[in-house]
Amino acid sequence: MKEYPLLQQLNGPKDLMALPEEQLPALAEEVRGYMVDCVSKNGGHLAASLGAVDLIIALHRVYTEEKDRIIFDVGHQAYAHKILTGRRDAFTTLRQEGGISGFPKREESPYDAFNTGHASTSLSAALGMVRAKQLLHEPGHVAAVIGDGALTGGLAYEALDDGGDSKLPLVVVLNDNEMSISKNVGAMSRSLSRLRASRGYNRLKRFVVRVLETGVMGRRVSHRIEGFKNRIKRFVLQNTFFEEMGFTYLGPIDGHDIPQMISMLQEARALERPVVVHVLTQKGKGYGLSEQNPEKFHGIAPFSPDTGVTASAGSVSCSEVFGHTVLQLAEEDERIVAITAAMRDGTGLRPFFECFPDRAFDVGIAEEHALTMAAGMAAEGLRPVAAIYSSFLQRAVDQLCHDVCLQKLPVVIGVDRAGLVGQDGETHQGIYDPALLCAIPNLSVYEPSTLSQLRAMVRLAVERQEPAAIRYCRGTLPEGEGEEPVVYGRWATLISPTDVVILAAGTLVPTARQVAERTGCGLVEARFLKPLDHDLLNRLREQGCKLVVAEENVAALGLYVAAYCPELQVRLLCLPDGSMPHASVGRQRTLGGIDEAAMERAVQQMRAL
Repeated sequence: MKEYPLLQQLNGPKDLMALPEEQLPALAEEVRGYMVDCVSKNGGHLAASLGAVDLIIALHRVYTEEKDRIIFDVGHQAYAHKILTGRRDAFTTLRQEGGISGFPKREESPYDAFNTGHASTSLSAALGMVRAKQLLHEPGHVAAVIGDGALTGGLAYEALDDGGDSKLPLVVVLNDNEMSISKNVGAMSRSLSRLRASRGYNRLKRFVVRVLETGVMGRRVSHRIEGFKNRIKRFVLQNTFFEEMGFTYLGPIDGHDIPQMISMLQEARALERPVVVHVLTQKGKGYGLSEQNPEKFHGIAPFSPDTGVTASAGSVSCSEVFGHTVLQLAEEDERIVAITAAMRDGTGLRPFFECFPDRAFDVGIAEEHALTMAAGMAAEGLRPVAAIYSSFLQRAVDQLCHDVCLQKLPVVIGVDRAGLVGQDGETHQGIYDPALLCAIPNLSVYEPSTLSQLRAMVRLAVERQEPAAIRYCRGTLPEGEGEEPVVYGRWATLISPTDVVILAAGTLVPTARQVAERTGCGLVEARFLKPLDHDLLNRLREQGCKLVVAEENVAALGLYVAAYCPELQVRLLCLPDGSMPHASVGRQRTLGGIDEAAMERAVQQMRAL
């Protein structure tokens, strides 16, 4: 690894404060280089973190007290924060088993004030902390760092509405890595921001308001001045949205000018009221390949720093197969539309957007809106297909139940990243959705174990014109050849039943086949988590089989099977109650007790009963 002399001097924020300001830009370059070195080996969210290095240095130069809190939304941009808060050496273990998380975690460091991983939560959490400090009479300031993408989430606007009304000292740092601004407008905005951020200006403003509000004539003058000021702001600044929500707006400023950011953050903190500091950054800053292709380096597997080529490149993913199948169906049926919540690449829908731009909708980080909009489309005769990561679908359970399923509207959901996801860790595991989805009325839940089944299930779900969710893993599945055709509600008997039968779903089917062949037990592939294949279960009941139900999620299918077959001995082989730490998927299966060895033990234990 390269030498990083400035970075080697820093073991925490106090060392950062002692560093002369003129050395901060050089430190930022070292942090970026070190970040690329480590992420190229372990994978991770690189582009956003590269863009936020200067901003994070400035934040830690301003928020220095023990009781100060910095909350990062999602956490994709927080790698520099980890490196500068005593985890420089541990950063080489990023996303590895036993190493540090790819996201902020309270258990990991006192400088991680709030666990994150999903978007749009930072403002609500930060406002809660500000209120707690006031009620407990504790010192300290709170800043929330949110990206322009996360700001598309509805939760962020709920927090802005409440925060602006509260008049509390909440500083929101808008890390905008998408917008650009012309020099003329930028210079004027910076000048006005410096004026409006100054303590003298705000003291004078409060004094004038107090004087004018003392009488009827004064209030009339005050209101006229306020109206005139707002018209000028709308004409000159065109950035009154935050001010109308009760926040003082400062910016936009250059997110790679550390001294300017330090000055603006200090002024924002001193205002002791709701403030938005708008910072413009470049995603992927300092690493040419990431600057040129920030989407590729948003979340990337281990790669060559020289070429940017990932070690895992080449295999076709479930997401790509899903997207390609939806595109094929759309060519046959013009009623089919595609919806994504800011994940057109991750969900494999990019080709659909390119071929049918008028029938493709990226709603931003707004899963709730995505599903209710899909319900509205379906109610008017369209056939919407929405692709959403399992861990993000949790946000839209109410919309799925109330708006889609209770009305029996034909919305098909591709539940991407279902099951264990590996190094992204506990906030991204797709292990809870079956327990939620199977409880929702009128919803069918499909789970393929091969790519050919996935293609068939997408087509079947669209053709049936009813609410449906199709779960598929991150990465890929076997292609599948010579399989039984997919028939709605029917499971497949892969090995004839004996005294013990493994009933496996999705990614665990190949493992179950190996165990069944070695132990001489039967094997049934549960292609649908809902509905159950009652005919097949009835045959197993008649034979008095003992069942081992294997699923890569918390208990769902096994509970329904056990409830339907109360007279049979049923062993649930599922993930335990609790979170799953970051590690390889294989290791996570071992930790969760659903790997091949655990499955074989379960078969032998059932035989011994």
